[in-house]
Amino acid sequence: MLVDSHCHLDFETFAPELDAVVQRARDAGVRTCVSIGTKLDKFAGVRTVAERFPDVWCSVGVHPHEAEGELLDSPAILIEHAKHPKVVGIGETGLDYYYEHSPREQQIVNFRHHIEAARRSGLPLIVHTRDADDDTISVLNEEMARAPFKGLLHCFTGTRRLCEAALALGFSISVSGIATFKNSGELRDTLKDVPGDRLLVETDAPYLAPMPHRGKRNEPSFVVHTAAMLAGLKGLTPDELADATTENFFRLFTKVRRPQ
Repeated sequence: MLVDSHCHLDFETFAPELDAVVQRARDAGVRTCVSIGTKLDKFAGVRTVAERFPDVWCSVGVHPHEAEGELLDSPAILIEHAKHPKVVGIGETGLDYYYEHSPREQQIVNFRHHIEAARRSGLPLIVHTRDADDDTISVLNEEMARAPFKGLLHCFTGTRRLCEAALALGFSISVSGIATFKNSGELRDTLKDVPGDRLLVETDAPYLAPMPHRGKRNEPSFVVHTAAMLAGLKGLTPDELADATTENFFRLFTKVRRPQ
């Protein structure tokens, strides 16, 4: 059994064949998926997909790209949505200084409100960070010093310093198809040293399809390729890697019911 800990099944590209996409994941051994919220005004669609399938769950959050358009003044709306039985995480949230689609100050404001929502709901924080290592580490350290919360760095592509800082805070590291790319040797070197009890796998579908599907639309069934690469990197069999990452997922996402 594998878990796709981060995908976007509400996106329009999946609508014509969503049932088939979910079935292909099941056929590939992917028995649980988390469909991630990126905008509050699109959350109803995220939740509807999760309600439609027993093995699909969801999160609620505002992507850093959307911070300017959905600037929060408190964590209240996130906490309210988190009461839904299918909502199992807070985010994705964080800082993205690569595209600068929203002002940095507004991204940080939203990031802190998401952290408070994770803290008060007890759900894991799902962090997106790109070209923002210093501020991401600073915010996470400051907030953890205030009061604890749990979380992960999704689609990790950052520096060893960012990875070590996240691990020191008790966070997990989620690995996407980017780690299978030929030019990702430095990333694989970092992932090789991540403790086995802190690793998750994901697709970020429909983005970032792993080898050998690079350039195609990604989907949850493709997480098997990322898992196979990671197993080889860690010196594990595919079954051992699947067992480890699945247990890590359920230990972090405690609200998710294990499939029968």
